[in-house]
Amino acid sequence: MPDPLENRTPELTARQQLRQWFGEPLGDGLLEMEKSHINQILSNLFGYHIVQLGCLNEAGLLDNSVISHKVVMQLAEDGDNACHAGLISAADSLALAADSVDVLVVPHVLEFIVNPHKVLREVERVLIGEGHLVLIGFNPWSLWGMWRLFQAWRDIPPWNGHFYGLFRIRDWLTLLDFEIRQVRRFFFRPPFRKEKLMNRLLFLEKLGNYCWPIFGGVYLIVAKKRVVPLTPIKMRWRDQRSLITSGLAEPSAQSCDSHR
Repeated sequence: MPDPLENRTPELTARQQLRQWFGEPLGDGLLEMEKSHINQILSNLFGYHIVQLGCLNEAGLLDNSVISHKVVMQLAEDGDNACHAGLISAADSLALAADSVDVLVVPHVLEFIVNPHKVLREVERVLIGEGHLVLIGFNPWSLWGMWRLFQAWRDIPPWNGHFYGLFRIRDWLTLLDFEIRQVRRFFFRPPFRKEKLMNRLLFLEKLGNYCWPIFGGVYLIVAKKRVVPLTPIKMRWRDQRSLITSGLAEPSAQSCDSHR
């Protein structure tokens, strides 16, 4: 029988492999740190609906949100039965109504999608005015980015993803009229696979955050969708005097008498 994975697109296979990697010690440790930061962010964001795009594993990234209606949207690129999701949709064509979501959490989606610009346009479409985006990505200007230079050829996650720099993501969001409210960088340890070694290097988290904060392996962006107010333009009707100032002469009483 033919292998069903042979007909699948590369980004779908990468998403499936990424989910498995988050179940390994290194990925699980990263996910716990990401969840800690997300919990701090979501505790201050309010609304009616919060949605997470993509399934990393069964870790509840939305658990600490005060918003009652929580939805994890499984992406078509995640494969079949990726997680217990309430919705399934393509990343670049979200099955959500426009202006319907208060908070959208997007963890490591752009790195493994063919067209990240379309994903961000969909994010802007479904968020309500003044709604918030919480986006997490791998930082190419870090030890993780350096590891990717030597590991990308092996085609294994997360090194087979496309790491987008923080400044590029900020430019994309600015073009979509988002306001960047907060940026965090974390996980300053090298991405070693041995758990004991990673635990011994835990002191690098505090040291890196103080000495070289821009080189964190992962960044977290909180952005707000801005609403441009429509200001009506009032028509200013010019009277006769305004026409005089533009160079047109008004007939005088003397000139009228001269024609009589």
